[in-house]
Amino acid sequence: MRKVVHFEIPADDVARAKEFYGFTFGWQLQDMPEMEYTIVQTTDVDEQTQMPTEAGAINGGLMRRTGETPSPVITIDVDSVDQALKQVEAAGGRVVRPRTEIPGMGAFAYFTDTEGNTLGLWENA
Repeated sequence: MRKVVHFEIPADDVARAKEFYGFTFGWQLQDMPEMEYTIVQTTDVDEQTQMPTEAGAINGGLMRRTGETPSPVITIDVDSVDQALKQVEAAGGRVVRPRTEIPGMGAFAYFTDTEGNTLGLWENA
């Protein structure tokens, strides 16, 4: 069984969204300007692995809303993004963003399911 490992919240105004989530929930927010992305930490992480220390907890990100990501995205851990995208298409889903590498971390992709929901896939490096 594959688990949910990440979430992404799209925003029309990222600065406004950061203020909202930081104030409302006390989440720690770290800008990644080179990726036009903000890391959202909702739970403590292991300093070495950057993975949550609490079982079942996940962290996420904030980014500018696009046609690829019009609503929040949950991201599912897979052994192979490429294989998972083949399974998505075989089951009637559609690839929205093909495999995209994040150097030193892994790879991700976006797809829509048969109901039109956009979800993410994540493969660790």
